[in-house]
Amino acid sequence: CDRLQRLGTLWKGKNFFVRYTYGHLRHPAAKTTQTALYVGVLTSTKLSGSAVLRNRMRRSCREALRIAVIPLQEVPTAQLLILPRSSSLTASFTDIQTDVRSFLSHLSHGR
Repeated sequence: CDRLQRLGTLWKGKNFFVRYTYGHLRHPAAKTTQTALYVGVLTSTKLSGSAVLRNRMRRSCREALRIAVIPLQEVPTAQLLILPRSSSLTASFTDIQTDVRSFLSHLSHGR
């Protein structure tokens, strides 16, 4: 997370930000022969004091990403750090999915 926050490229969406970098993890156990998306979701207590709401945000962001990646033929290998905004607390799931689709389009065309 620290490396992505320092060195990653920032993409700004309506409901969340994404810090990303292309390539595999720098870990000896990483399988570099397969394409993969390494995803982390980082939420702060500044967004909400309720752990239930923060966890719900994390789950909805990950699920929207999972659903959007399934039909894609080719996704570049990348490391993602999703940073939800306060607007994602009240956003509908379809709004989050729209943001995810636009980010994946940006990710695919950026390389």
